Amino acid sequence: MNIDGACHCGRVAFEATIDPARVSICHCTDCQTLTGSPFRVTVLTSRDDIRLTGDEPTVYVKTGDNGGRRVQHFCSVCGSPVFTSGDDKGGEWGIRWGAITQRAALRPARQIWCRSAVPWLNDIAELPARSAD
Repeated sequence: MNIDGACHCGRVAFEATIDPARVSICHCTDCQTLTGSPFRVTVLTSRDDIRLTGDEPTVYVKTGDNGGRRVQHFCSVCGSPVFTSGDDKGGEWGIRWGAITQRAALRPARQIWCRSAVPWLNDIAELPARSAD
């Protein structure tokens, strides 16, 4: 599937080819901290299948929960997370779901680091739709 996307302000933009079956939810504590939410949604693809069409992202490197070093790629202007990768410049990269224009068509197929999932996640009631008035 061909996708495109960008950070919130549009400076870091990309096009990519992905497999929609490779969308996952991560419940690790790093993803919780980096997003300020209970989990993060990412689609994995080869770095060779991503083409930057805007500015280069800024990177932040940290050792993750699993002991591996992770590179977080984000916009230095608006702060939006766009990609994640390992230490190497190639290999497999994660594209952050919220940066993808076609995200509504990308349903997660698996969940990882579930032992860190917040216990109340499945207990939330759906709120009724509110009118725009």
